[in-house]
Amino acid sequence: MNLQNDMITNFELAIVIPCYNESKRLKLEQYKNFLNNNSEVLLCFVNDGSNDETIKILEQLKLNYPSQLHLINLEENKGKANAVRIGVLKCLNEFSFANIAYLDADLSVSLEECLFISKQLDISTVFAFGSRISKLDSSIVRKRYRFFIGRFIATLISRQLELKVYDTQCGCKVFKKELASLIFELKFNSKWLFDVELFHRLIKLYGKNQLKYIVKEIPLQSWYDTEDSKVQFSYFFKLWYDLYNIGRIYQSPVKSLK
Repeated sequence: MNLQNDMITNFELAIVIPCYNESKRLKLEQYKNFLNNNSEVLLCFVNDGSNDETIKILEQLKLNYPSQLHLINLEENKGKANAVRIGVLKCLNEFSFANIAYLDADLSVSLEECLFISKQLDISTVFAFGSRISKLDSSIVRKRYRFFIGRFIATLISRQLELKVYDTQCGCKVFKKELASLIFELKFNSKWLFDVELFHRLIKLYGKNQLKYIVKEIPLQSWYDTEDSKVQFSYFFKLWYDLYNIGRIYQSPVKSLK
């Protein structure tokens, strides 16, 4: 047991990891290796009403990392957006850290790369996120049909936001603590497109012209497509309504997030 972790009270980074029926996808050795080598990082797992062995596996992992790993167990499935928000708010209320991120449990983006992205935040940069841009020196493995569907959806999202953003939907995003307290205060309207809502909230806070000075979109070194994505293909048909609804909500006059 890593008893030295009991002394940790201040973290450089907190990472919220939503989990729903992840027992077969949790890469325990990768998690253990990361925790052993990065004592400045807190992992906050949110078990989102899983009906498999996810909670038992996470409870066992926590025994070895009592202060580096926090576990939230939701009795009912609330969806990724709510699970992430619950985890972020819990961390904000109970832990001391500089930056906070959320990451997919299957580690399609590695913990190490998430930590690297967090280090790109500075005095002026308050938000950074991974982007699945395939380059000569990167390894982005994605099924072809998902790539084309993803690029089509990304184009629609970019047009709605009126921002030159390549990949709003990558599951690795990092925020300054102060920004997270503002941007996660209100509930999300969409279960899966809450990433788009985050960008709308950034626009409400800072205005479109200012975002290029305070936000960094960082090409990932590696990303792989999982075989059993939690987003069902049938959602593709509901996505259009979700995107339309988000645009309608955030284009209407609302009170400032500040």
